[in-house]
Amino acid sequence: MHLRSDSFRPYDRLSSSLAFGEHDPDTHFTFAGNRNPHLAWSDVPEGTKSFALICVDHDVPSVGDDVNQEGRTVPVDLPRAPFYHWVLIDLPAHVREIAEGSHSEGVVAKGKGSGASPDGGLVGLNDYTNWFDGDPDMGGQYFGYDGPAPPWNDERMHGYRFQLFALDVPSLGLSGPFTGPDVLDAIEAHTLAKAEIMGLYAINPDV
Repeated sequence: MHLRSDSFRPYDRLSSSLAFGEHDPDTHFTFAGNRNPHLAWSDVPEGTKSFALICVDHDVPSVGDDVNQEGRTVPVDLPRAPFYHWVLIDLPAHVREIAEGSHSEGVVAKGKGSGASPDGGLVGLNDYTNWFDGDPDMGGQYFGYDGPAPPWNDERMHGYRFQLFALDVPSLGLSGPFTGPDVLDAIEAHTLAKAEIMGLYAINPDV
C-alpha cells in the first residue's frame, strides 16, 4: 500500500497552513491555518473492509518544565513521548483520498465535535484534549485533526507521521471519546497493510 500527499513531500517541512501554531516575532506563538493535509492511497490489499488513519508526533517533550518558557530551551536530547494529532477510523473501503481542508479549517477553541467524518469515518480524540485541560479559553474535547504546534523554544525538529492502516473489518466497534492508543490496540489483529508518510515542523525559527 502506498500513501502520498499533494500538500507536502515526504520529510519536507510542513506549511504553517497545516499547523495549529506558527512563529510570531513578538509573542513567539500564534494560531495558524490548521488545515488537514491532502492524503491519497493506492495498492490496497484484497480483503480490505475499512481504513484507520492516525497522525502522531513522537518528539513531544516528556517533561514540560522548560516548555514555552522565556529564557529557556527544550534540549534536543530530552526524552520524548507521542502526541496524537489525528485519529480517524471506520473509513469505508472505497475511499482512496482525503481532500486538504475537508476535515479541519482553522483552530476551533474547545475543539471540534465528535461523530462522523466527511468521508464516512468516525473521528476520535486527539491529544490537545489533554494539553488544554483546565484552560478556561481552550479546554474541551478535541476530535479529529488538529495540526502541529511544537514548543516555540524546542531545539528539536518534530516529525509528524501520517499512518494509514488497511483493515479486515468494516468497523472497529469503537465509540465515544476513543484515543490513538485505543485504536492501535483495536487494529492489532486486523491490519492487512500499513503505509506512512512523514512531514517535519518546528515553530522555533532557529531549528
